[in-house]
Amino acid sequence: MASRRMNRRLLFAGCVLAILHRPEQALAQFTDAHAYDNGPVGVNQLEMDYAFVHGNASVDPSLIVAGANLTVNEGAIGYTRYFDLFHRLTWVEAAVPVAHLGGAISGTSVQGLTAGAGDSSYEVGILVKGGPALNVAQFENFKPTTTVGVSFAFTAPTGLYNADKILNLGSDRWSLKPEIALSHPFGPGQKWQLDAYLNAYFYTDNTAYHGREILRQLPLTGLEGHISYSVNDSLWISSDTRYSFRGATVVDGVDQDNAQQNLIVGSEVKVSINSKHSLLFEVAKAVVHHNSPDVVGLAVKYDYTWGQ
Repeated sequence: MASRRMNRRLLFAGCVLAILHRPEQALAQFTDAHAYDNGPVGVNQLEMDYAFVHGNASVDPSLIVAGANLTVNEGAIGYTRYFDLFHRLTWVEAAVPVAHLGGAISGTSVQGLTAGAGDSSYEVGILVKGGPALNVAQFENFKPTTTVGVSFAFTAPTGLYNADKILNLGSDRWSLKPEIALSHPFGPGQKWQLDAYLNAYFYTDNTAYHGREILRQLPLTGLEGHISYSVNDSLWISSDTRYSFRGATVVDGVDQDNAQQNLIVGSEVKVSINSKHSLLFEVAKAVVHHNSPDVVGLAVKYDYTWGQ
């Protein structure tokens, strides 16, 4: 009896953690639905992702390549640790992508492909409301409630970058992303959930842009909304949208007058196979793309969870 109860606890905890705090798909700039749900502490998660994206942006999602017709195949591996800080659920995360980028630029002779490592990403986050730190046994009786969370993520310029090339996997600059989130379950049995996120990307200068130019980019602000429905304890479906704006660039002191407006819509399906293994499927498309990436893509993510 005790063994069965523990197995149920592990399954429930695994299903919850399988949908939390994963590295976002870079080209869509999404934070996934359910990213700020509460979950048990003392648990680890390994994630492996694959994304296919077609459009006019390389691995850096904040800049377009004018006239480009590009295809990106990107894989990533990430690790997340969940722990107790000030009696709140807290997590740290790191991820490294590897990508293959190919395509051409209309009206020029520029074409080709490149493959290698992209910029690595890191995140720390905490639930400041509705997220008490609970172990697996305690979490079994936890009732989902409204949560408020904050996180800080950044990417480091560790990716492959050649100043003489237009097509690059790295961005040769740091990006910083603070985010605040509200998640609210509602409806019969709390099967529905609304997730709302406010974030902004801040960038350091790229001092080797197109050779010797200096690229400066203003903050890119984003608003996200996710509506999801839990079919059962191991399956949910979401409808997702992200609107981003600002993010104009200055090259060698010359304002490019290219403030962005970008609306991306998409959907996710999350399947928890058991307490350790889960899959997430995601599709996304830019429906408004003024001075911003015109992309369409899909992703598959696999999570392996272990710990208490």
